[in-house]
Amino acid sequence: MVLRAGHGGRGSASFRREPFIPHGGPDGGDGGRGGSIAVKATTQLTDLSLYKQQSRWQADAGANGAGGRKTGRNGADLVLEVPVGTLVLDAEGGLIADLAHSGANAVVAHGGAGGRGNVHFKSSRRHAPDYAEPGLKGDELTVTFDLKLIADIGLVGPPNVGKSSLLASLTAAKPDVGNYAFTTLDPALGVAESRAGRFVIAEIPGLVEGASRGAGLGHRFLRHAERTRVLVYVVDGSTTNPWKGLEDVIREVEHFSPELAKRPYLVAVNKVDLEEAKRLRRRSRRKGVHFISALTGQGLPAAGGDQADSGNGESRRRAQGLGFCGERQPGRAPRLPYQPRIRRLAGALSNRARSARGQ
Repeated sequence: MVLRAGHGGRGSASFRREPFIPHGGPDGGDGGRGGSIAVKATTQLTDLSLYKQQSRWQADAGANGAGGRKTGRNGADLVLEVPVGTLVLDAEGGLIADLAHSGANAVVAHGGAGGRGNVHFKSSRRHAPDYAEPGLKGDELTVTFDLKLIADIGLVGPPNVGKSSLLASLTAAKPDVGNYAFTTLDPALGVAESRAGRFVIAEIPGLVEGASRGAGLGHRFLRHAERTRVLVYVVDGSTTNPWKGLEDVIREVEHFSPELAKRPYLVAVNKVDLEEAKRLRRRSRRKGVHFISALTGQGLPAAGGDQADSGNGESRRRAQGLGFCGERQPGRAPRLPYQPRIRRLAGALSNRARSARGQ
């Protein structure tokens, strides 16, 4: 995008001319300041589609000064609203501003200062200066808006391991789900509820070997994981060697950003409803691994309970069908299947998110 701040107004080179006032002297006013261009983060936007439609933005110029020491009006500033998490980069890729929270703003292009009128150049030796300053030009630069998602938890893993299904099971999000690799081409967000509060989950599209070096769409995907506080590595328990897929993904994350690899993480083995994953679970002795099924809801927190209570019968039936909540009886809390695993996984996610916030 090209941003052009307003130019400053010209100063005035005028003289006071009134009846019965000889030698009125210079009285030229200053030019007005040009408008600046600022960028402000807001939660009302979720993408940068507006700036794909219009790539050139210009602020108003300052008005010229006038006689009688009248200063020209200042140009109006231009504020560009962007989603929270947007980076503003210059033409060389250098960081200008990181708008990581709602209300954050930064002035990207400064307006030019107005020129001084000839009244400023009067002296004991020059009683009638006949010149004034022109206004200064405003900044003009080419910038790039780069949106990085901000989430508490990021779902990371190879293609076609069920990350989209897991996001749909834990939240009210509706990502594309299909039985083929790279169903998701853009990161998706969802909001989940737990006893510890509300947290945001981001699905990072599938990573392949060499993603840290740009294989596939590696950098485009991995950069979104930099904003997450906790990583959840999701693998397919029905494959021949799911642990190799886990090691490959962790290695790509380490190559991309050693700092990112040091963040708290969990390992979730998906598709435990299949026979291959059940056999893997029986013979596995790995600690800290959560066996889940995004299809049946086994091992997942009761994400659908709050949605079901909202009065939407379809949401309630869907939640019950996935095993998120049992039938509610008067005077009793809803029965939740797989409660021990639900408590363990929900507690682990909440504790990791809280500890990451504290850091």
